[in-house]
Amino acid sequence: MRLGVCYYPEHWPESLWEDDARRMKALGIEQVRIAEFAWSRIEPAPGEYDWAWLDRAIDVLGNAGLKVVMCTPTATPPKWLIDRHPDILPVDADGKPRGFGSRRHYDFSSPSYFEASRTICTAVAARYGKHPAVAYWQTDNEYGCHNTVVSYSPAAVARFREWLKARYATIDALNRAWGNVFWSMEYRSFDEIDAPVGTVTEANPSHRLDYRRFASDEVARYNRMQVDIIRAHSPGRPVAHNFMQLFTEFDHYKVAADLDVATWDSYPLGALDQQWFAPELKAQFLRTGHPDFATFNHDVYRGMSKLPFWVMEQQPGPVNWAQWNPAPLPGMVRLWSWEAFAHGAGCVSYFRWRQAPFAQEQMHAGLNTPDNRLDIGGHEAARVAEEIRAVAAAHADADAAVHAKVALVYDYEAKWLFEIHPQGADFHYPRFAFEYYSALRALGFDVDVIPASASLDGYALVVVPPLPVVPDDFAARVAASGAHVVFGPRSGSKTRDLQIPAQLPPGPLASLLPMRVWRVESLRPNIAERVHVDATTIEGHGRRWRDLIDVGSGSTLDVRARFADGHPAYVRHGSAHYFATLFDDRLTEQLFARIATEAGLAPRVLGDSLRVSRRGALTYVFNYGERVHAIDGVDAADFVIGSREVEPQGVAAYRTR
Repeated sequence: MRLGVCYYPEHWPESLWEDDARRMKALGIEQVRIAEFAWSRIEPAPGEYDWAWLDRAIDVLGNAGLKVVMCTPTATPPKWLIDRHPDILPVDADGKPRGFGSRRHYDFSSPSYFEASRTICTAVAARYGKHPAVAYWQTDNEYGCHNTVVSYSPAAVARFREWLKARYATIDALNRAWGNVFWSMEYRSFDEIDAPVGTVTEANPSHRLDYRRFASDEVARYNRMQVDIIRAHSPGRPVAHNFMQLFTEFDHYKVAADLDVATWDSYPLGALDQQWFAPELKAQFLRTGHPDFATFNHDVYRGMSKLPFWVMEQQPGPVNWAQWNPAPLPGMVRLWSWEAFAHGAGCVSYFRWRQAPFAQEQMHAGLNTPDNRLDIGGHEAARVAEEIRAVAAAHADADAAVHAKVALVYDYEAKWLFEIHPQGADFHYPRFAFEYYSALRALGFDVDVIPASASLDGYALVVVPPLPVVPDDFAARVAASGAHVVFGPRSGSKTRDLQIPAQLPPGPLASLLPMRVWRVESLRPNIAERVHVDATTIEGHGRRWRDLIDVGSGSTLDVRARFADGHPAYVRHGSAHYFATLFDDRLTEQLFARIATEAGLAPRVLGDSLRVSRRGALTYVFNYGERVHAIDGVDAADFVIGSREVEPQGVAAYRTR
């Protein structure tokens, strides 16, 4: 476990560099990320490289005993390159190029940009690939930020046609898969196919889904090019990319497959403001962030990282990009840092060393204020560094892996499909996945977040949020795993080509769940269908969606809950469970607790402000609430951080006997 920081030597007088490096090391910082936005300083004119300043900056950091995370600078192509190749700019759905003047102004499909990126990446990797201070690499920065995954440029359309040829081989196969006989949409050749925008009414949903898949694959192709260059010039040094929080516009599993380290940028307060949370929750967690939001992302990226995942950018104070930007409560930067480590992180890196007094992010806090004084976040980072040393000295198991008995299946294509084919305006996949995750965390479980293709062996409970396209072998893997598996509504409801299965939903899951979803309905936000759990006093409501289930005569399905009109709301068959609706938060938690108990687990109701995580032989407790939490049944001598009394915004960690 170690700390890092993001640093921009090009933003500051060179006279500050040595003092900055010295103070970083004294604070407990071990690694420093640099140069992800420095293309215009590295190559100020076409083919003219200025390495001298960057050589000196890396030497200063290395001489101070800091390890450098070297970045490729491709997130910000310079103006001279755009003027030379205007086709680099992405094109929006209205056919307008997006302009120069901020960042991420490039099209993943642009051949001009692909080659320019190859050139600059090769130059940077060749110069610093074997530098003794360069220990790690980062490709680009936050792929897809500012809605830049999908472009509708001529270059993108041309590559999309080639992608379709590789996928379908013949135009007849594509016409059948897309159902193009409908509305006379049949094509004679791949060259007739355009981007699915600008149509009079809804474009073919299969066409739209394939365009999203294509755009995602373009991100993976672009990242792979950079990784291959880095590995050729800097063998043995891990390669990372910094993904974003709850970002779903490309398949992160495919991009992470080419990396060593999946990292992400953690801004819990900005996320709380921007996401769907109800006003009362935003008020309750205004200065702490939602207790499950950062950890959901930790567990997503832990699951796809070959080495321990990192937080590449940790919020150290107020940010600048949300509608409202409150300051974290004292203690939260420390809590967020330890929370990442408790979920398996290898590094927490703060953004940034010093707040910039100019340009777009001048209101974004750093560890230091613009006048170079340590801010609250800086003091808390120093405390975390001291605690890391103490924990490492006291406990050899501090860096152990997280071993969870519960898994949640998370699927990027599901989000795209439901966005394209929602049937209900508020059918929001990331929200439903998060709500299931949050219910599991509120019951005290550590959770692995996994793709639908992952092995299910070793889990006692697997929770599957609405998964419309189910892998053909998924039912067999569920049966072989022995786990209890909970499926959300709409699971198995579509084929890979976005058609209704021939035998109706749940499609490939019928061997686990012998039933038939014969009708569906979406519910307005103000509608809540009453649900009663049979043979119990448990009641609640279904929201947003209903699958109408036909169990058939002589069925072996166990109907465990019903709507007020008698239709099944929750059915079980063996160890497979199916929810026909999205239950309210309380009922979801109650049902998960019941199923977890049947799976041999021991749920523990924590409430909405306390969270527990386990890594190796250490148990961590995090208090997001306003009151002191007392930990019972633990000897005082077993605490390695904190004590039995966990203050608000406090952290405790103890040895598990």
